[in-house]
Amino acid sequence: MDAPLEVVCTLVDGQTKFSSATRGLPPVVTDSAPPFGSGLEYKPLELFLVSLATCVATTVAPVLRKKRRTVDRLVVIASGTRREEHPTAFTRIVLRFELTSPDATDEDLRRSIELTEQKYCPVWAMIRGNVEVETPFEILRP
Repeated sequence: MDAPLEVVCTLVDGQTKFSSATRGLPPVVTDSAPPFGSGLEYKPLELFLVSLATCVATTVAPVLRKKRRTVDRLVVIASGTRREEHPTAFTRIVLRFELTSPDATDEDLRRSIELTEQKYCPVWAMIRGNVEVETPFEILRP
């Protein structure tokens, strides 16, 4: 197993704006919504959706390719519904898949999403059983 992952998160203003970086990569700037922050940067839960969507996408595409299916384009649109009370965690997330492929079938994509959820995506594994996740999809032909 690789060494533990590490991110350095540093306060950059007098409110809640933080700059986070890892491995010398460009920083990601986050902030809270007013009145605590400006709301002009990524919110932490938005970055969580980015993390989930990219984890899923970077698994689904290779699984489809391993099935010898063409992946011309794959878009994952992640949206989340939050609790009203604190902590305002997600209660439901929708991962909408838009695949452009001349040869992938609904069953190919459905099975690739299932394998991603059950076996390959560590971000999804962290929320499994705590957050309802829906996975509608559409396959477009080039």
